[in-house]
Amino acid sequence: HPSFAMALLGRLLEAEGYRVAILSQPDWHSCEPWRRFGRPRLCFAVSAGNMDSMVNRYTANRKVRNADAYSPGGRIGLRPDRATLAYCQRAREAYDGVPVVAGGVEASLRRIAHYDYWSDKVRRSILLDAKADLLVYGNGETALLEILRRLRDGEPIRAIRDVRGTAYRLGAKESPPQDNVVELPSYERVRDDKRAFAEMTRLAHLETNPYNARTLIQRHGAECVVVNPPAWPLSQEEMDRIYDLPFTRRPHPVYGKEPIPALQVVRHSIQIMRGCFGGCTFCSITAHEGRIIQSRSPQSIVREIEQLRRDPTFRGTISDVGGPTANMYRMNCSRPEVRAKCRRLSCVHPTICKLLDTNHGPLIELLKTVRKQPGVKKVLVASGIRMDLAQKSPAYMSHLVRHHVGGHLKVAPEHCDADVLRLMKKPTIEDFEAFARKFQRLSKKAGKEQYLVPYFIAGFPGCDLHAMVRLAEFLKRTGYRPEQVQDFLPGPFDIATCMYYTGIDPMTGKEVYVPRGARERRLQRALLQFWMPENDRYVREALRQAGRTDLIGDGPNCLVPSKPPKNAVSRADRKKGASLRAGEGRQRAASVGYRPHRRRPRRK
Repeated sequence: HPSFAMALLGRLLEAEGYRVAILSQPDWHSCEPWRRFGRPRLCFAVSAGNMDSMVNRYTANRKVRNADAYSPGGRIGLRPDRATLAYCQRAREAYDGVPVVAGGVEASLRRIAHYDYWSDKVRRSILLDAKADLLVYGNGETALLEILRRLRDGEPIRAIRDVRGTAYRLGAKESPPQDNVVELPSYERVRDDKRAFAEMTRLAHLETNPYNARTLIQRHGAECVVVNPPAWPLSQEEMDRIYDLPFTRRPHPVYGKEPIPALQVVRHSIQIMRGCFGGCTFCSITAHEGRIIQSRSPQSIVREIEQLRRDPTFRGTISDVGGPTANMYRMNCSRPEVRAKCRRLSCVHPTICKLLDTNHGPLIELLKTVRKQPGVKKVLVASGIRMDLAQKSPAYMSHLVRHHVGGHLKVAPEHCDADVLRLMKKPTIEDFEAFARKFQRLSKKAGKEQYLVPYFIAGFPGCDLHAMVRLAEFLKRTGYRPEQVQDFLPGPFDIATCMYYTGIDPMTGKEVYVPRGARERRLQRALLQFWMPENDRYVREALRQAGRTDLIGDGPNCLVPSKPPKNAVSRADRKKGASLRAGEGRQRAASVGYRPHRRRPRRK
């Protein structure tokens, strides 16, 4: 499926005449699996997969996840921690002298020194730890094709140092480039000085526009990492050529009959674009795919639908027509000469840029075309909607609500506090409320019962208990009860991760409050779901700490009742996990806190 980078690159290289062997989730305990296909003629191209191996395995509380959506049967443990490092090292061990090129989102976001949340320390560029010859960052089609062409022509890997979208390392005796470069604070400085780390983050993010980005240099002791400017965005013709390749939309036979959960979700979906100019500080999409929107032609999308109809599992419903954001199709800067100089990190924050072409007309026409295709019964939009953009086009909102919502529409207001939203680079909560009113009005007009599914984040930098209480009050007032809530997870390279680690907003230099520790994070998460009995004790504790005991009571605006519900403790204890059910710590757990089910008051 083209949603999976390894499948997409494999098909592309095959179309270019290369023989490609894909070694999927090999046993990393020895190098023998790397010898399975023989010595590579050109190189090992290494990726940890579609998702960062650490994000994929661990929760925001550093607990091992219950399932891996990218593995057969959802089984966990089929990839090592920091898989790029393990895979590169085994490739080196398997065949000495074969070039190793690292890529994928895990390597891409670790191309310079970075904060590693799971070890709680600043780590070196992954290039040095993996000992890869080259690192491809971002979507790597053009970079990888150029590298392979030059290797095929006999050029040594150490001479390939001018490819856009790549990074390489220099030894102690080699001199870094001098022209049009920005030198970042060294690894040693950012490791020891949080102000230097914030400055590194600011400089790195300012050099992400491919039309004006300069080469980045960062010294690591005697070695040096050089990051070339980003690759050029793909043209429509290049996008069409890639997505027109013969994808089967089925897992490889080696997996047997075990389903792969991530494939099941996207199997009947169509990606119409890449990139996102939202610039949210906690999201890796902009950092990895870039801010320039790269769109496919309607003709290419129709051809993919024709392929999709031949899939025996297709029953007429296209589960998603979208991309990183559903409604940015063909949107770009209306003044290319300004775009070539622009250094804004977001085209829509703090307000929508007046030069941004927000016309939804091409997207509306595309959705109409998709709906008219033979064999297509229903076309859904499951990708997230950028609400401020959607409200610029009443025609798009009407079309979306009438034809493309399967009962629920995902949106991401993330918070309600103005200061937190500013740090996130998200629209105001008033923008969300205006969108919600229009959505409900249009749904009623269309005679449909449809609902918004808003997503919110707890524990974000800048969010203290007072801000989280305001969010809980907002949820109470509006009646939203999110079933799925998200704890902030600091991923590498993100601006928000810099805030979390340093306590500094790197773009302004101002200090930022950071909720640290498992207890405060637990209290914030409980406030997002204040109505759940198992959260009652935590909500009360949070309200007392915030000085908001006025929200404890039986009034219409209160978050928890004056008396705890009878099942508050029992339900919370049931969620403690298998260790308590097996008896470990049972005596201690039973004696902690209040016991609302007691019929008589505790003896004084």
